Amino acid sequence: MRWNTPTTEDLFRAILGLATLDETKRFFRDLLTEEEIVEFSRRWQAAQMLADKVPYSRIVKKTGLSSRTVARISVWLRKGLDGYGLAIRRKAHQRGRPDVGKSSKLSSQEK
Repeated sequence: MRWNTPTTEDLFRAILGLATLDETKRFFRDLLTEEEIVEFSRRWQAAQMLADKVPYSRIVKKTGLSSRTVARISVWLRKGLDGYGLAIRRKAHQRGRPDVGKSSKLSSQEK
């Protein structure tokens, strides 16, 4: 299954067009079920914990994700398209912690 299509690109552009946290919450709640939002949130939490070198066992316990899902997230974090890494670095930079993630320095595209 191809995921990078004009339809998915349209979805991503719609997300980029949202201006506030409230708008984003409303859009995702209309788009996804509550369970899907919670699942995505747990995966994001796991990615952040993996970046902070938290052991799998603690991540599984804290998030309720399976060890297989945590392992898959770990692979994506290390060998994926750097989506997790980019978001983690940006979040850290916003919080004044640019040393978190793969790179301690944001590229000009990330700022």
